[in-house]
Amino acid sequence: MNYDKLRECELFLLDMDGTLYLGDEVFGGAVDFIAALAETHRRYIYLTNNSSRAGEDYITRLRTLGFPCERENVFTSGMATGEYLRTRHPGERVYCLGTPAFERELMSYGVDLTHGDNADVVCAGFDTTLTYEKLDRAVHFLRRGAAFVAANPDWVCPMPAGEVMPDCGSICALLTAASGAKPYYIGKPNRAMVDIISEMTGVPNGKICCVGDRLYTDIAVAVNAGAVSVLVMSGETTPEILAGSETKPDYVLADVAGLAEILRA
Repeated sequence: MNYDKLRECELFLLDMDGTLYLGDEVFGGAVDFIAALAETHRRYIYLTNNSSRAGEDYITRLRTLGFPCERENVFTSGMATGEYLRTRHPGERVYCLGTPAFERELMSYGVDLTHGDNADVVCAGFDTTLTYEKLDRAVHFLRRGAAFVAANPDWVCPMPAGEVMPDCGSICALLTAASGAKPYYIGKPNRAMVDIISEMTGVPNGKICCVGDRLYTDIAVAVNAGAVSVLVMSGETTPEILAGSETKPDYVLADVAGLAEILRA
């Protein structure tokens, strides 16, 4: 296979869960892959749809797992959602279904979170602290015309031993069934995630490579943004899913260790 297009990439946007690790289990060769990027003078950003943690939390987590990481190396759907709410819904009251970390991330962008009787926007994330009371309040606001914004469309979050956790997309499906309102998703596959990073770094989309384990987010965002895509088969996607998908990656590899070999060649 011809890897020229891949080797020409200057910036790599890296999914984490299912790509570099699962839970607290780091994949073999994943840390060395980051070293390969540095050795070959390529930039990298850990890009995640997981909105349950704030950007600062990811820096700590990645370092704990053995990955090099600075503030400029992390961009989350929570950060993108905070920017979206700041610019598209300025001054509006936002009811949040999210973890305390997600709430802190939104507030760091000046978002006005409310726990009262009125909300202009319902914002959902990957809420591992979800309660029935939160769902009840969110449906109440949505049925009365509140805008519906969601951090990411992922149905599940992959876990070790083949397990999964319900993610933001599943939570939003429940809210839609109860209220009739459909969310505007911010994270992957929305090309805005790549466009914002391209503007921040000065690297054109065509020189950006998105690496991940999910066709409908990691690969779809690359397709939508005109970036290069690498699907790794270490997470959610199976050969059967890949064969039946209309969304096709530029390259398919077993894991990021194989990608490191290609970039070093």
